[in-house]
Amino acid sequence: MSRRENAVLGVDSMLRSDFWYDLPPELIAQEARERGRSRMLRLDPANGAIEHLGFERFPALLAPGDLVVLNDTEVFPARIVSRPRGNMAKGIELLLTRRVAPLRWHALCRPAKRVRPGDLLVFSDGLAAIVDEKLDDGSVAVRFEGAADESAFWTELDAIGVTPLPPYIRRDAPRAEDREAYQTVYAANRGAVAAPTAGLHFTPAILEEVAARGVEIARLTLHVGVGTFRPVTAEKLADHRMDTEWFTVPESTAQAVARTKARGGRVVAVGTTSVRALESAADEEGNVATGDSSTALFITPGYRFRVVDALLTNFHLPESTLLMLVSAFAGRELVRQAYAEAIREKYLFFSFGDCMFVERQGGAGGSC
Repeated sequence: MSRRENAVLGVDSMLRSDFWYDLPPELIAQEARERGRSRMLRLDPANGAIEHLGFERFPALLAPGDLVVLNDTEVFPARIVSRPRGNMAKGIELLLTRRVAPLRWHALCRPAKRVRPGDLLVFSDGLAAIVDEKLDDGSVAVRFEGAADESAFWTELDAIGVTPLPPYIRRDAPRAEDREAYQTVYAANRGAVAAPTAGLHFTPAILEEVAARGVEIARLTLHVGVGTFRPVTAEKLADHRMDTEWFTVPESTAQAVARTKARGGRVVAVGTTSVRALESAADEEGNVATGDSSTALFITPGYRFRVVDALLTNFHLPESTLLMLVSAFAGRELVRQAYAEAIREKYLFFSFGDCMFVERQGGAGGSC
């Protein structure tokens, strides 16, 4: 059961255009960075200071007793294309977005106008799907055939599927190397159609250095959905509704959060997905519930954070819900200034770009 879904505290008069900024196209990263070698902008909301660092300095920003929380979701090759049929020169492309039952999925479909309920889509000798329904949101419900069971389905999908990169990463053709590049080194639970990109900077050695400093590392899983690609279309933020995403918080992670708070350490979330999962699982006092849940939490300026004290995140698209979350965390004007500084210094933006480390405006127990 989700908590505080679509929380839009204090946003009655806030507009999508309040989060616009101009980004030169050449600053949109098109290639994966060498892990651990990206740039990192450090923003201190206490005084507005900005520091330019390399990501290899990330462990040094942590103190013994802190807790780093990682989202260990794994991106799967969710984009598949059927064989051409009839007079079609190209096949039908599906982007699998949500598993609703064994071998049954919801998917985005292109071109959707060429698909009707009852159609058979053949993807390979070992995998086909029947279109059961065209859904109100423009997606389709499909039922896979050919695979004997879920294990066989995943094996076939691994063989024929393509990693679904964000639309701002341009590719003339899929690249095999993107499957590894668009995946964190600690990915463990498949189910995401987009990577939690703040985690792409880590190497095993950097994680070992974090632990060696007396910092706990905990994990949760939030399967990043297709909503991460959807733009905010409502002009008033109060009218926007988030897509629902599944997440789970292990008992060990909830206990780690409680220990960290009790000893006065900071909960450091790696990525906005970790923030949303932790805040969605927390009660008003910051106690984190365990187990499976779902969230449509929309974090905007005015939101009071219960759990997270510091955030590592990439630079996000103009007018995106992710930029709104970061603005809630550090303060809208300070984030605007930090982004302007990053553009002046030619940081690279979005999924394969550089990153930003920020502590929460107001400090532990405060609000934004």
